[in-house]
Amino acid sequence: MSKAIDVVIPALNEEASLPLVLAVLADLPRPLVRRVVVADNGSVDATARVAREGGAEVVAAPRRGYGSACLAALDHLRRSGPPEVVVFVDADYSDHPDELSALVAPILAGEADLVIGSRVLGRRERGALLPQARAGNLVACQLIRLFYGHRFTDLGPFRAIRWEALERLGMADPDFGWTAEMQVKAVRRGLRCAEVPVSYRRRVGVSKITGTVSGTLRAGYKILWTVARHISS
Repeated sequence: MSKAIDVVIPALNEEASLPLVLAVLADLPRPLVRRVVVADNGSVDATARVAREGGAEVVAAPRRGYGSACLAALDHLRRSGPPEVVVFVDADYSDHPDELSALVAPILAGEADLVIGSRVLGRRERGALLPQARAGNLVACQLIRLFYGHRFTDLGPFRAIRWEALERLGMADPDFGWTAEMQVKAVRRGLRCAEVPVSYRRRVGVSKITGTVSGTLRAGYKILWTVARHISS
């Protein structure tokens, strides 16, 4: 039996890359994806317009932050009829949305509640995963294994989770700690977590996080703080 799958795309000034992502999603076999929700995180370009033109539902998320955009999209899904599975994918065209079927396969087979698309296990275009991102991933994943006893290889943004399981997590982080929070809480609440290899390419445009020194430092600090703060929670 098919399950309703909705895709969430947080987006900030991604008018150039977002149409590429939406075009790939539109070409996926139906009814794999029920709908696509783009959370416009205060863009000052034509992100919202190109999202609508690409067939997506657009949700305003004016408070800046990756987690804030995701939370706004989830609130929209909650009010308009939630899916059975939510897939998160970045708007910068670095992920490969055409691999969505492989990503959700463990969930559809009843084998997992949360599936992380691992860029570490998959094929990466040269220069796609910057050294600072690789280092941050490695440290964070080692800390999760040390403190929580589960081995992840990546905190990648391309991920899928059952809606009922996601609601149990009580997600709250408004910015860089979103992915780490989801994985830590999933382990603590006994969700079945899995990883599948995914491909990764150089993004269109400049990263808001690893593209600058300040962004890298802020993101790294927040991710590590998020991993640590749930130890005794």
